[in-house]
Amino acid sequence: MSTADRFRTVVAPPLIAGDRLSRAEFHRRYEASPEDLRAELIDGEVLMASPVSADHGEHAALIVYSLVVFAQSSPALRASENATLVLDDLSEPQPDGLPAIRPEYGGRVRLIDGYDTGAPELVIEIAKATRDIDLGRKRNDYERNGISEYLVVAIEPAELFWFVARHGRFERRSPDADGILRSESFPGFWLDVDAFLRLDSDRLTAVLALGKASPEHKAFIVGLDAARRDDSVN
Repeated sequence: MSTADRFRTVVAPPLIAGDRLSRAEFHRRYEASPEDLRAELIDGEVLMASPVSADHGEHAALIVYSLVVFAQSSPALRASENATLVLDDLSEPQPDGLPAIRPEYGGRVRLIDGYDTGAPELVIEIAKATRDIDLGRKRNDYERNGISEYLVVAIEPAELFWFVARHGRFERRSPDADGILRSESFPGFWLDVDAFLRLDSDRLTAVLALGKASPEHKAFIVGLDAARRDDSVN
């Protein structure tokens, strides 16, 4: 074998929409792709990103803003946007919004090689062109991997889909009588559905402040702190 052959760089094949790949092979090819390429592996199939409309971008920005404000409650919490999430051998999505409890405080997501790995408590998607996928195959992937809550904000027509895991299966729930969605996994994360769909950031922020001032949120933060202390003892 020549020196050139011995040191030849192995180039990963490009990602092609519709290809069926294992998650490991998808990840290998994705890491070798141009930085501006965005793709997901859903139910073992490569899906490429479509152009993002302005209204999709506005709703995504508002949900991430809400997650960041909520995460400021405690160092145990963090939020991310459009980051790779490593699930099982058939799924590697990039959710629009993902709040997480840090692992040292009892969270279920671990950073492995710089990527979120594991089933988070809550995943959020903004759906327009991807509405059928987010409510179909992607929903099935999230359900199969044991994610506790899944929120889909659909645009045109505007509608919110909130799924909560019950005995391993997603059940759709409606907001409370006052129009507010209250997360079970993140007590105090309150989302005024109508305000969010109208992009009313003032009302959204006010309701979120009420959630963070609620007794259940305060108990949640105390529990996170206790989990960290218990972990440090062990």
